[in-house]
Parts: sequence; structure tokens; C-alpha cells
Amino acid sequence: MRAADAMLRALGGDQVSLILPLPATPTDPGSQLGLSDPGVQQVPISPVVVRNLNASGSGPSLRLELLLSASAIADAVEAQALASADALFHAALGIQFQSSLLHIEQMTTDCFAGVAYLYRVVAVE
Repeated sequence: MRAADAMLRALGGDQVSLILPLPATPTDPGSQLGLSDPGVQQVPISPVVVRNLNASGSGPSLRLELLLSASAIADAVEAQALASADALFHAALGIQFQSSLLHIEQMTTDCFAGVAYLYRVVAVE
């Protein structure tokens, strides 16, 4: 994982933020009925390499491939008390990169010897 982190830093080492919902308080009747919004939190992820992908003429205007550090994702999974990286990405409402809020379209994991070292996320605007 350290080699992948070093590679990501050498290739640009950008930062993105996962947008996650805040947990709703179960005692609030408004949140049980869906009347109140508990809000969101931003979870910074770094290092990240951001690559532009070709966007089709009729599809999204912005299409990016994000190469995310497995160690940064593992830290975020632990901080959010989730079971796995898949659970983290499924819970995410989107990814913020610079001033754009992106929707997660696809996520794949690159593994070596059964250990994840890199997450590839395709995100669209």
C-alpha cells in the first residue's frame, strides 16, 4: 500500500471529499417521518489521481476516473465505523472535486496478493 500511495503522490496527489449523510437521531419524530434533513459530512481522501475520461455527446458533461489510496479509504472506513470500503462507497451521496459535485457511477478494487492497494472510481457530473 505504501508503494501505491507514493505513486499517487508522485502523479499529482490531489484531494477529494466523499459526501456522506450524517446519522439521524432516532428520537426525533421529524427525522423518523423524513421531515428533517440530518445534513451531510465531508470526508477528505488523499492522495488521489484524477484523470479525465471521454464524455459522450448525449451523456454527462464531465466524466472522471479517480484513483484513490487504499490506506486513505481504510482510514475513512474506520472513522465512519463501517464494515468495508464497499459500504463506504454505497453510503456516499457523491464526491466533491474542486467545485464539482460528482455522482459515483462505478467502483472497482485493484488487489495484489489479496490485499487492496487502489480503488478506481468513475464519477460523473
